[in-house]
Order: sequence, then structure tokens, then C-alpha cells
Amino acid sequence: MVLAVMRLFSGLPLGFHYFWGDIVSWFMKNIMHYRQNVVITNISRSFPEKKYPEIKSIASAFYRHLGEIFAETVWFSGSDAERIHASGICRYTNLEVLRDAYENSPSVTVLFSHCGNWELLGGIWCYNYDPGVDYPCPDSNVKVVYKELHNRFWNEVFVRNRSYPVKGFDGQIESKNILRYAIRHRDVKNIYIYPTDQYPYAVSHDAGLFLNQPTKVMLGSAGLAHKLGMSVLYLRMRQLERGRYEMTFVPICQDASVLSPEDIMRKYLDLLEADIRETPYNWLWSHKRWKR
Repeated sequence: MVLAVMRLFSGLPLGFHYFWGDIVSWFMKNIMHYRQNVVITNISRSFPEKKYPEIKSIASAFYRHLGEIFAETVWFSGSDAERIHASGICRYTNLEVLRDAYENSPSVTVLFSHCGNWELLGGIWCYNYDPGVDYPCPDSNVKVVYKELHNRFWNEVFVRNRSYPVKGFDGQIESKNILRYAIRHRDVKNIYIYPTDQYPYAVSHDAGLFLNQPTKVMLGSAGLAHKLGMSVLYLRMRQLERGRYEMTFVPICQDASVLSPEDIMRKYLDLLEADIRETPYNWLWSHKRWKR
């Protein structure tokens, strides 16, 4: 029902959705005070050098961006691949890096975060505007790893929405199943895409400081890449302006077997922190990343 309603409204222009997104943003910030303490605390601890007015300014920009994410997600939910491509909402800056990694390694691990609008990831086949570089593989060889939500209803909504542009896409793999899947399919060349900035729920590793705070990470994605000798890339997602994002692939290593999983994750965290410091509002500050 929720997906049906989202897709009913998705056909309206993106500007219409931004209008309502701004209202949702204002309501979350000023009426609901949605996780306001979490947002302010996370930003303050991450940037101890900043004065309180700067912290408030970053928080306000974050809530505005959260409304944009809401608007873009509803618009995206019913858009086919042609409409997504024609909109230019997101584009690759260097797809050739992903193609080179795919062609020259057993498989590829892509680490991404809650920067930009991660809900647009389902349109990864739509963002190439370089006629000289094709996407390196068919959609059947792309596997997106996700953490199942406790609420089954919302889990189904988000999983289906994120893969909507590709009809019949079945490449979503729950995180607890990825190790068994990758080992079983080690002879198949795949691209594995992981969100890697959530709070670690399982056995975790002390990664040192990230955004000025002692941080734990899960090593599963890096450990699997190390075991199978995959290439590892960091997927940077920047917002250029409202309704315009760019994706850039940053190499971490060509052969993960020569680095420890801990070193791979440290390189990833350093790249992510640099991006957050460049555009502080462009990260999911309402997430309880350091809740313990």
C-alpha cells in the first residue's frame, strides 16, 4: 500500500516533491525535533573546534537535506530507468575506474556510506553519460548488501523501492547471508556493494578515531575481499546542488589480499571523514553511530 501511494505520486515533477520535502524538513526540525539531541551531539563531538552557531547551521542544513532525500526517494520510487537517466539527478565522474577494477580482479567490493542520497543507489545503471564507457557488467552480477530492518513491513518497502528501476532485480543480499553467498559463487565475477558506516551490531573492531571519536567497525566486507583477493573501491557521493549528485569511485586497493581487513577499513574511514569535513551536512547525522 505504501509503495503504491509513493508510486502514485512519483509521476509528479521533482520540484513538486521538493516543495513537500521542505515542509517535511521544517516539521521534523521544528515540530517533531526529530533526533535533535542525537544530531547536535554527533556534530558537536565530531567538530569540537566549531562554535555553537556553526553546529546549529550544519544541523539546519542537514535537516533541509533530509527533506530533499525524502522528496527524491518518493520521486524515484515510480521512475523507470529512462526517466531517471533523463533527469540527470546523478552521474558518474569516472565509471572507467569501476570497469578497470572489474576486468582486472576476481570480483569487486564497493564500500559506500550514508552521504548524498543513498536511496538513489538502485539507479546505478542509469547514471552513465559517457558514451565511450559502458557499465562493466549486467545487473545480474551486481549484489547490494543490506541490513534487514526489524520491522518487516518497512524492510520490504525499502528493499523493493531501492531496486525498483530494474524490473525483477534480485541482487539484494541480507548481510548475514553474504559470506556464504560469496564463497559459493567465488568463481563468478560480481560487484558487491556494501553500506559500511552503520553502528556495528556484531563482533566489531576498534578502528581508532573517526570524526574525533573512538569508533568500532565491522570487518566482514573487507575480510571477504581480503580472503578472495578482490579489488576494493570507495564510492563517493557528493551533492552538487539540489537535484544533482555525482558518484566517484576511489580505489582503495587492487588486490585486497595484500592488505589486512583492518587497514582496508582504516583507508575507507579516512576517505569518508575527508568527504564529511568538506561538506558537513551531507551525512546521516541522525544515525546513532556511536550510541555505546
